Amino acid sequence: MTNEHTNKTALITGGSAGLGRALVAALSEQGWHVVTDGRDAERLSTLDSLPASDRITAIPGDVTDADHRDALAAAVDAHGGLDLLVHNASTLGPVSGERRYRLLADTTPEDLQHVWRHNVGAPLVLTGLMLPRLVARRGVLLSISSDAAVEHYGGWGLYSASKAGLDHITLTFAAENDAITAYAVDPGDMRTQMHQDWFPGEDISDRPLPETVVPHLLALLASRPPSGRYRAADFPALRAVPRVVERAGA
Repeated sequence: MTNEHTNKTALITGGSAGLGRALVAALSEQGWHVVTDGRDAERLSTLDSLPASDRITAIPGDVTDADHRDALAAAVDAHGGLDLLVHNASTLGPVSGERRYRLLADTTPEDLQHVWRHNVGAPLVLTGLMLPRLVARRGVLLSISSDAAVEHYGGWGLYSASKAGLDHITLTFAAENDAITAYAVDPGDMRTQMHQDWFPGEDISDRPLPETVVPHLLALLASRPPSGRYRAADFPALRAVPRVVERAGA
């Protein structure tokens, strides 16, 4: 995982900010070629400032769009295959007044369709599209989950259910395909824009930056345990990673 030239390719959705961006930065610095995307083209373009930007292919677009998924597949094929698929992009759900959440009793079919399409449907069909490529490389499927997938927080029901669904399809892909390994990983609370959006006006400076989670994810990938649901904190950070992550976050 720490070789200068790995000749490996990763596809990471939602790589323009937060944990996705931090992981794009770290893997590209370790010699991976990384294909990534984001709905905000301007924010995605800032990946050009990363130290290993020559190994990053950034494609603006929405992963729920079939043409965009085809463009991601073409970019992966241009680099000869796929070793790692990371489902990081997601949506919080509907806004209710000034709050980022809505009670289940107030949830509409349109709310359900929107959240399920982004958090479950898109990862499902993208994995299906990329599966032959992962199988050929005996690759890894990694979905960024949440403690909300197994806990019950009032007002978080729709998001939580979608993360539980994402966990299930991720691990079922592994059950159906012995050639791949799949992980649903809870990264823990992080100081990201998405987290801030969920708690508008609140001080979330006590949450760790997403760059601090990346070394644990890299340790998971390096140790490659059996397919399953894990917490990122369960894997001690690789000692060689902090320098790379610090540069990536500069």
